[in-house]
Amino acid sequence: MADLTRRLVSIPSHDDERAAGDAVESWLREATDADVRRDPHGNVLARRGEGAASLALVGHHDVVGPDASQLASGAPDDPDPEYVVEERDGRLYGRGTADMKGSLAAAMVAFRDADPAGELVFASFAGEEQGGVGARAAIDDGFAPDYAVVGEGTTGYSAPDATDVAVAHRGRRGSTLTATGTAAHASEPETGANAVYRACDAVDVVRDLPAPEAAVLGTRVTGSVAVTGIEGGSAWNVIPDGCSVTIDERTVPGDRVALERAESVDGVEWTVDQDLPPMACDDEAFAEAALAAADAAQAATPEHVTKPHATDAGWLAAAGTTCVVAGAAEPGEAHTATESVSVEVLDRCRRLYRELAERWPAA
Repeated sequence: MADLTRRLVSIPSHDDERAAGDAVESWLREATDADVRRDPHGNVLARRGEGAASLALVGHHDVVGPDASQLASGAPDDPDPEYVVEERDGRLYGRGTADMKGSLAAAMVAFRDADPAGELVFASFAGEEQGGVGARAAIDDGFAPDYAVVGEGTTGYSAPDATDVAVAHRGRRGSTLTATGTAAHASEPETGANAVYRACDAVDVVRDLPAPEAAVLGTRVTGSVAVTGIEGGSAWNVIPDGCSVTIDERTVPGDRVALERAESVDGVEWTVDQDLPPMACDDEAFAEAALAAADAAQAATPEHVTKPHATDAGWLAAAGTTCVVAGAAEPGEAHTATESVSVEVLDRCRRLYRELAERWPAA
């Protein structure tokens, strides 16, 4: 499994993930007797076993752009990059080790080795880092497992050495407030309508909006909302006729911040630019089975937790799949110049995925 992780991590997949998808596909064809398929969107899908219900092990093989230190050339604009993969003190270092080729490798080995209780599905999606492009395309094409465990990181949430099971995560809605006014000479401000003032009034509305909260299987998920940018005006002596404000909102299952209230300010329009859905597990028995599998896979005592980040589980849950999230990455590892993952925790996740596949769906 560690060798497979090294192989996957060594393949550049921030601009073009086809080679990484090729490696996942070829390994599954060589190492398993599963029905393996590569869809037109670059997703790798596989199925084995039989049953009335299906369980999917889900990951993705694309990554964010590497830091210069993670490239053999050290040049961030290298047209033919070679990723550096190193092992030190029981950890693998390199772009994608934590997010999430390590957990992907663990899922691949578990998919190969499990004696599944029902139909076992494997999915490695493309374009997760671009907002779930691959997952959304697969869902549109009919990908609809009954249950799924998504291998994004849940290690170190309840305790430093515990790999927990997330039963919910926040989504992300990015939006823009556009304020329109009337330009005028700044020496006669009363003859115009200042778009920056209107935008500031709308920001005041946003500041007073409460963050949403939700309860999922005994856990609490709290959202947030923040103004992250403002831009307007063309010259120091011109009353601005336009101003835009960007907003980052972390959504929770079943609730959103009422950002439409900002449109109560004259000349202000609110538009949504991106909306990544939150996730909530809707089956307590499945959540408990996943927690039992996690407990059997480690010495620490795992707990049900929530994640602050959106994952492909949000798209799957919105389409009707019952999801949990469990994976090797620890907080603060993904997308960093020092990204790494513990080899021991990868093996723990392999055991977790196999244990869950062999006990769920329950007879």
